Amino acid sequence: MSDRGLNTVSFAGHAASSAQFKGLYAEGMGLVEETAAYLDGDGRNASKVLPRMASVLYSAESMRLTTRLMQMASWLLLQRAVNNGEMSRDQIMSEKNKVRLDTFNVDRDAPGWSELPESFRDLVERSQRLQKRIALLDREIYRPHELPAFVPDNQNSVQAQISLLQTAFGQS
Repeated sequence: MSDRGLNTVSFAGHAASSAQFKGLYAEGMGLVEETAAYLDGDGRNASKVLPRMASVLYSAESMRLTTRLMQMASWLLLQRAVNNGEMSRDQIMSEKNKVRLDTFNVDRDAPGWSELPESFRDLVERSQRLQKRIALLDREIYRPHELPAFVPDNQNSVQAQISLLQTAFGQS
């Protein structure tokens, strides 16, 4: 047991095996499918008419987007396998080391960002929000000792905890 306290309730452990996880899983896999359809269809057509700087940025961001989504999908599939009893915690820990949930920063001030199709920028934003939720859940379940123990400036500790819970459960 960690030194976080014996009376601590692990909401993340419960959430990872609950109906909320099923919703997160559906959202993640749905975003993967939606993005693939966009990049193969409307996105491909839109990228052909972008100005040069925006076209280069589109190529780079679409690779980052695809990578981000594949990493999230891998995590979601691993967690589903644990939830279904198909993998042990030891097996998942071994496989999880291959999954990266760290974020790629998006420079919204980069030349060409504002010229990217709005639907593409929306996919990037949604994928980043989902990645943050999954990364937070991952830390809470598998590395609780790494969670930040700080209270953001201008917030009291109760509000900070509410914000963390909203992030973990995908509510804004």
